[in-house]
Amino acid sequence: MEKKGLIVVESPTKVRTIKKVVGKDFEVCASVGHVKDLPKSRLGVDVENGFEPEYEIIRGKGKILSEIRKLARKAEEIYLGPDPDREGEAIAWHIAEELRSLKKPIRRLLLYELTPRGIREALSSPAELDPHRYEAQRARRVLDRLVGYHLSPLLWEKVKRGLSAGRVQSVALRLICEREAEIRAFRPEEYWTIEILARTAGGETFSARLERRQGQKLRIGSREEAEKILRELRELLERERLRVSDLRRREAQRKPSPPFITSTLQQEAFRRFRFPAKKTMFLAQRLYEGVDLPGEGPVGLITYMRTDSVRLAPEAARAAREIVARTFGPDFLPEKPPQYRARATAQEAHEAIRPTRFDLPPEALKGVLPPDEWRLYDLIWRRFLASQMNPARYETTVAVLELGPYQFLSRGKRLLHPGFLAVYAVEEDDQLLPPLGPGDPLEVEDLKGTQHFTKPPARYTEATLIRTLEEKGVGRPSTYAQIVSTIRERGYVESKGGVLQPTELGILVNELLTRFFPELIDPEFTARMEAFLDEIAEGKAARQEVLREFYRDLLRDLSLAEKEMASLKAGVPAEVRCPECGAEMLLRVGRAGPFLACSRYPECRATGDYERDDRGQIRLVRREETSHGSCPECGGDLVLRRGRFGEFLACARYPECRYTRPVGTGIRCPREGCEGEIVKRRSRKGKTYYACSRAPECDFVLWDEPLSEPCPSCGASFVARKGGRRPYKYCPFCKIKIEE
Repeated sequence: MEKKGLIVVESPTKVRTIKKVVGKDFEVCASVGHVKDLPKSRLGVDVENGFEPEYEIIRGKGKILSEIRKLARKAEEIYLGPDPDREGEAIAWHIAEELRSLKKPIRRLLLYELTPRGIREALSSPAELDPHRYEAQRARRVLDRLVGYHLSPLLWEKVKRGLSAGRVQSVALRLICEREAEIRAFRPEEYWTIEILARTAGGETFSARLERRQGQKLRIGSREEAEKILRELRELLERERLRVSDLRRREAQRKPSPPFITSTLQQEAFRRFRFPAKKTMFLAQRLYEGVDLPGEGPVGLITYMRTDSVRLAPEAARAAREIVARTFGPDFLPEKPPQYRARATAQEAHEAIRPTRFDLPPEALKGVLPPDEWRLYDLIWRRFLASQMNPARYETTVAVLELGPYQFLSRGKRLLHPGFLAVYAVEEDDQLLPPLGPGDPLEVEDLKGTQHFTKPPARYTEATLIRTLEEKGVGRPSTYAQIVSTIRERGYVESKGGVLQPTELGILVNELLTRFFPELIDPEFTARMEAFLDEIAEGKAARQEVLREFYRDLLRDLSLAEKEMASLKAGVPAEVRCPECGAEMLLRVGRAGPFLACSRYPECRATGDYERDDRGQIRLVRREETSHGSCPECGGDLVLRRGRFGEFLACARYPECRYTRPVGTGIRCPREGCEGEIVKRRSRKGKTYYACSRAPECDFVLWDEPLSEPCPSCGASFVARKGGRRPYKYCPFCKIKIEE
């Protein structure tokens, strides 16, 4: 029996959400992501024939396509409903190519929200497959393949196997490395501030900072100058009183921010919850595709989360205003819904990220959603409501305090009406000033000078990097999270205390790419390519000519790099002398990362770590060799050494004795009957793990650092520490989390 239609989406989670709405008239199935892609083992782009991509069915997807074809034969119409972006358009086109031989109507289903209304509206007015958006996605895929296919093997040959270079990820790495270079080159400058703690006649205190002398802006650059001014101020206080010479008040507003788009959601989730961009998008995907609610089944709670549009549907804006009026009253509503300006390239067919169910405030889902999903939903809900509310109103006050020729300024503000702050709180750092009037005399409780130094530019966080990429036009909403996660996974960047720092490997790779491919990883050039892709999606440009010019320049730079790029595998001069034989040391890259090695290897086997000074110059770091036990072969001391594969224990009598073994933890293997010790090892991909010293006879493996302390629950002899931004201890046997 034929069904009215077949709906094909890319996610199995969507299937459950949609099935609940469409009932028995439609069959719903999932492609589980892309079904076709460029081949892994070759370029897969016909550069001689208009740069046509040679797509092939992804391994393992043949069975899924066969099932889709089987269901399509029984349907009257076929609706393709992958995500409403370029990636989704590519998935829809590839599925359509496999189904065209059935000669059945094929429609595009644009699902911006997975609610009964959103699904029915999409079915009632299906779109046609968009050749321009598909062409834009194909152009992006070809660009990325041309870069990756040629540059990654070059890095494998010259630096280390397993590395990659990407058209956009390399730009992000460059930004992080350039910021690190700015920080290293920064020279702090000393300056001083002088503050006074004043008390009114009513006994209230407030602080003010010295700003001017005889009307001229004052900058205090040394301790001597600060102490001289402090002496003058104290002498003046003996003769006269501090008084209020001027008081300026005005009313100011703080307007609400627009509803979330992809980049601002990632930035705010990081700022408030320290969620990495990848985690934010994972949680948002769950909320979009459908969450099981008691008595309702799967429900999509937010609109599509990859968007750069701040537009709200009229019915959504009306619903927000009704909630605000009902909850807070008419004083919190503007006369008309606020209008927000999107950037020129925004896809206005999309909406901003907003709730889909206005009858489900966060309070109704507390305890129903997992904690992190609830926090993100609560953030989206509040930002959505706040965007439709009145601005917060303040009275700002600037008090000028005078003492002889010196003027102190004190700034404060008072909240007159909270407006949107009633639902979406923001940090405030201004003090509240007591009642003051011109001419009021003041008592001085304290007078002090404080030394400061100018600070270097701040390192990027995930949030500020995404904001910078967006401002420079590099990448698009669907790519930000992947860009950040890729450079971290490749070992080019690491997160320390919430900020992104380039690793030494990242710095070396960036130096090579910047030298030999300066235009390719230039942010302005990458932004122009993004604009070109946007023009293709709008039907305003064809891809062949730009791709031809891009490829010609890429091959030119590649040819030069293959000839002149130094090999870090073989080693490049580091301008450092070997501490053992005096020969020049080479900077090399091994499995464990960069290290210094003597150029006279194998006659001299000296190796060592290094660090960079303020100017980025390399210098050898010699670790103090302390004994880690006795060598079982000759009785000498075992010392910690570092080589191309990382840290290891070696006999101090090397080269007479060549005994080595991995670094032990002092913790016995937990396998029954095993006499081995848990030792630190490194995988082929460079990831640290812990295994039994008697491997492969014993297969015990732990991916987190073991700690020699018993589990308080099950009594196991050791626990482990999970790393990350919020590290914690847990038992690897009974799995309980242990509070530190």
